[in-house]
Amino acid sequence: MGFSARLNAQKATNQPVFSEVTYQGNDAWYNDNPLEENEFYNPILQGCYPDPAITRKGDDYYMVCSSFAMFPGVPIFHSKDLVNWTDLGGVLDDITEFNPHDTGISQGVYAPGITYNPHNDTFYMIVTAFSGGLGNIIVKTKDPMKGWGSPIKLGFGGIDPSIFFDEDGKGYIVHNDAPDRGKEQYNGHRVIKIWEYDVENDKVIEGTDIIIVDGGVDITEKPIWIEAPHIYKKDGSYYLMCAEGGTGGWHSEVIFKSDNPKGPYVPAPSNPILTQRYFPKDRENKVDWAGHADLVQGPDEKYYGVFLAVRPNEENRVNTGRETFILPVDWSGEFPVFENGLVPMEPKLKMPEGITNNTGKDGFVPNGNFTYTENFTSDNLDFRWIGLRGPREAFMKKVKNGMQITPFETQIKELKPTSTLFYRQQHNSFSFTTTMNYKPKSEKDLAGVTAYQNENSNYVFGVTKKDKDYYVILEKNYKPNRRAELKSEILAAQKIDWNNSIDLKIVANGDKYEFQFALNGADFEPLGGTVSGDILSTDVAGGFTGCLLGLYATTTNDASPK
Repeated sequence: MGFSARLNAQKATNQPVFSEVTYQGNDAWYNDNPLEENEFYNPILQGCYPDPAITRKGDDYYMVCSSFAMFPGVPIFHSKDLVNWTDLGGVLDDITEFNPHDTGISQGVYAPGITYNPHNDTFYMIVTAFSGGLGNIIVKTKDPMKGWGSPIKLGFGGIDPSIFFDEDGKGYIVHNDAPDRGKEQYNGHRVIKIWEYDVENDKVIEGTDIIIVDGGVDITEKPIWIEAPHIYKKDGSYYLMCAEGGTGGWHSEVIFKSDNPKGPYVPAPSNPILTQRYFPKDRENKVDWAGHADLVQGPDEKYYGVFLAVRPNEENRVNTGRETFILPVDWSGEFPVFENGLVPMEPKLKMPEGITNNTGKDGFVPNGNFTYTENFTSDNLDFRWIGLRGPREAFMKKVKNGMQITPFETQIKELKPTSTLFYRQQHNSFSFTTTMNYKPKSEKDLAGVTAYQNENSNYVFGVTKKDKDYYVILEKNYKPNRRAELKSEILAAQKIDWNNSIDLKIVANGDKYEFQFALNGADFEPLGGTVSGDILSTDVAGGFTGCLLGLYATTTNDASPK
């Protein structure tokens, strides 16, 4: 008896059970560039893993990224070699301490920093939290493998904080902020501030804040959005590295130098040290928006930089979000420069000497084109599955034949936690397939899958009931423009002979998306034809995230077949 048939034999309820999910990536980016033995793929984290920050203790590397309103907050990864990474989950995993329940998907927490302090053998993660009145917070641990302490609120505004510990044990926090009141010269004019940090009491020292960068490298050119600062010390000098130009097409990384951690800082004559903004828009294997970087010394004591960038689709739209890339950094001269970061970036990098590429094996994060199958049999669900505005554990339950979702009385269009188990879209071309066992009781019940960019930009594809009949429907939720009212449109609906089980598939080939279903083991057929993925892109929907693919259920459905 097949899996679907076994599911059919069970009593279905309006708590859907999703059996195996298979995600398969098929990007030309990788098909056209097969790996040689001594190579690995860039990006190292595919999908929406932006704003990376990195630190090192001995042979262990830890990297964090932005998560916005996804839960848990601030995903963290571990590596021994900067090539093979293990997902450790999220730093902010206690809903009583970090609760983004009513925030837009691009709010929550973003632009974290992570720093190891050898003076007290402690790791610090610092981040801006746009929820629950937290503001800028810091959390600490002796061992990131064993979890983190509670958030400590810090008494300053602005965003993008990072913490630096000098050789004498003193601590400093740098961050982006607005210019002093009345001194803003243009839209996008920002400054970098520094504070002295009281390491004993975990707070900034009042009155120590000063502006160390005003506007950017050259304020006469009106640079925009100087942000994401990090301080490093090398050969007795202090280096301040920042993003400049905004996290879009003019994004870049710039560097400054000083004899004192509090400045004055002098920009390098060779800025920017990383950008992709100068090249033809139609270049092959395009990488764009590169910036928001952090540096670390690798196992070979050579410097490396992690940073965000994007891989647009054929319509030059970004559906996979800002991803985490890595490049070696040449710091043989006075200032660091990202190797091949000022030419069009390539899909592959040479492996550091002595490293074996184990991505996708033995629990390491996969990259390139891969197939991932989740059969939901493990007691500990893989960390790649996440909640939105709240923990996934609030609605999911492992049962004999899959994952059961208890529907919330909320739907995908609301600024509230939804009963949706999400997986990041990691390729421009992919398929996402599942089998669902389900029995809607009324038109208020709906379960299926969703392709979701935000609460105002998404597709819902699932099963509901109208009168005594059952339907599979495809709904599009979007705004004709960003100031317009939300519009919900049923693109297609088909009455089905319902035996409680259905196979659902989302297929994308660049901008072209299809939503397909199959009943009783028949071939998949599309519902609603081919639709554009434009509303699933950052370019159309706005915000800072990528598309999420979800297993979704609700008891407040308002999408009804005509």
